Amino acid sequence: MQKATFAGGCFWCMVTPFEELPGIEGIVSGYTGGSKENPTYEEVKSGETGHVEAVQIAFDPELFPYERLLELYWQQIDPTDEFGQFQDRGTQYSTAIFYHNEQQRELALQSKQALESSGRFDKPIVTKILPAATFYLAEDYHQDFHKKNPKHYKEDREKSGRDRFIRDNWTK
Repeated sequence: MQKATFAGGCFWCMVTPFEELPGIEGIVSGYTGGSKENPTYEEVKSGETGHVEAVQIAFDPELFPYERLLELYWQQIDPTDEFGQFQDRGTQYSTAIFYHNEQQRELALQSKQALESSGRFDKPIVTKILPAATFYLAEDYHQDFHKKNPKHYKEDREKSGRDRFIRDNWTK
C-alpha cells in the first residue's frame, strides 16, 4: 500500500473521482502543507494556517498505478488557477501534488511537464509539486461528506462550476 496526497480545492469534490476504483483502499479529507499543528476547518478556511484542503489516498500501485492517479487528479482541477479553485478562493484552496517518495516526485514532474507541453491550456500550469508534510484529518463531518449530505454536496458542486470546467476542458 502507498499514499498519494492531492490538493484540488474543496476536498469534498476531490473524494468522489477516486473512490470505488480497483486498488483504491481508502480516501480521507484533511489539511496539509502549513505550519499550524492540528488545525480546525475554521482555522484552515481563514487562510491563516498555510494549510490547503487535501485528500490522502491509500492505494495499491499494482492495481492502480500512481501514474493513473495523476491522470485522474489533473482532470479534476483547473491547474492554471493559483488563487483557489472554482468558487473556493484563497491559498487554502490552491492545487498541489504532495509526493511521498522520489518516484512519485519524478512521475508528478513528468505529468506536469506533459500537461504543459500538451497545449491544452493557454495559461501556465501553476499546480505545485511539494514534499508530503504532516497530514491532519479533517473533522468527522467532512469525511464522506457526499454520502452523509448528498443534496448539499450536489448543490455545492454544481454551483462551484467544477463540473462545467471539467466538461469544457477535459472531455474534448
